[in-house]
Amino acid sequence: MDFPIFHLDFMGNRLLIAIIAILHVLINHALAVGFIPLVTILEYLGFRQRKTNLEIGMQWDELARKMMFVGFVITTSIGALTGVGIWFSASLTNPAAIGSLIRVFYSAWFSEWIIFVLEVVFIMLYFLRWKKSNESEQAKRRHIRFGAALSVFSWLTMVIIVAILGFMMDPGNWLSDRSFFSGFTNPLYIPQLYFRTPLAMMMGGAFALFLILIFLKKEDTIREKAISFTSLWLLIWSPVALVGALLYRSTIPESMMGNLPTAVGTRAFINWYDSILLVIFGAVIISLLIALWGFLKPRKLPRPALVIPIIVLFIFLGSFERVREFIRKPFVIGEYMYANGLRVKDYPLYQKNGILPYATYVSTPQVTEENKIEAGKNVFMIACSRCHTVTGINSVVRKFRNITGPGKPLNAEAIKQYIPKMHQVWYYMPPFPGNEAELDALTAFILEMDKNPQYIRGAQSAGVTISPKHSRKKSNREGI
Repeated sequence: MDFPIFHLDFMGNRLLIAIIAILHVLINHALAVGFIPLVTILEYLGFRQRKTNLEIGMQWDELARKMMFVGFVITTSIGALTGVGIWFSASLTNPAAIGSLIRVFYSAWFSEWIIFVLEVVFIMLYFLRWKKSNESEQAKRRHIRFGAALSVFSWLTMVIIVAILGFMMDPGNWLSDRSFFSGFTNPLYIPQLYFRTPLAMMMGGAFALFLILIFLKKEDTIREKAISFTSLWLLIWSPVALVGALLYRSTIPESMMGNLPTAVGTRAFINWYDSILLVIFGAVIISLLIALWGFLKPRKLPRPALVIPIIVLFIFLGSFERVREFIRKPFVIGEYMYANGLRVKDYPLYQKNGILPYATYVSTPQVTEENKIEAGKNVFMIACSRCHTVTGINSVVRKFRNITGPGKPLNAEAIKQYIPKMHQVWYYMPPFPGNEAELDALTAFILEMDKNPQYIRGAQSAGVTISPKHSRKKSNREGI
């Protein structure tokens, strides 16, 4: 509550982060981590082939270069922008959570930025010096080493970031000893890294199959071998990914597993959970069968079939990211901080005295009859706006309308009874942090928004209001 609250009432803060984060993860896994090692190997195959057949070797080299061109453009534009965008948007929407993570993982983030800069250097060297590398055998060997270094540094960024993602789900021993080592080596770190690495390799292979469809025609000499080799790459990594998935699943806390049906299908399709899982796993199996077909009979594989694996794996990873983000609720950092940015240990204080007296950027430090609606809006912004909107996507007003039933007016007493118990009904909901007066104010605000819907503006457009209580403290300090 030490920061002005950013809020997008038409789409919601969580959707903003989700769009940026999922897009970045798709690019990072498929292109940076999984695709570049495959391109480097294809270049090496061409280098080896040139010793016996120069023409065929150069065809492999040109295919690898064209593939790398696509990877270079996407990773250095959309990939880089969304990478920065994740932390920028997360800092806007939940600065308390990001602040806590930085305090724990400062050295890790510092190392990750150094690795990222080196990754940028290597990708520039690798792509921009490609044609020059064909001037001599020594230059080509050096160029392949650039590709290998780029592959390693791309993976190292994953190594660091996955530790932070695992920590957010289950901090492990950090909750008791508060050490960097305990936070970094959290229970989900190795299992999640074990799963994400082969999954990224599979996605890189699927993306390469898609590019082969674009760059190679049926009459091209190396087309069949390229499809066969890339399909084999995808098949080799699939059992490793399966083992990683099972290991990862076994380490997820059971309390989080209860959120899976809602995470996969949303509340609207919670009863379709089993059917959705069957569709997802069925699509993955079909993709692997296509890869097996491509490995055994590349000549007979229909061109449109090469598109299926990349579509399926992109949807699979996007769904996985949605599930991973959702199942850790009601926490943004497991057992330490709720999704609304309030620490677990501070809840008894807030529920006794209220959250408004401790909020720096509110217009109402206390609830009165005169300011009840405005105070309710402030309570909503602090306690609810990280996940909910008033009139937009995931509207809190619409949620209560659905509970009340169609055609029935919202009932103030029913809302007041439901909010303090909502975390018992839905595990992923944080407990209400305020006191009785703030509960009354929030209820009044919800009823007012039901009667007179309004677009609620965040501090980025409404401006910053400092609590009169905190303004007085500032004035006293300045006087001293």
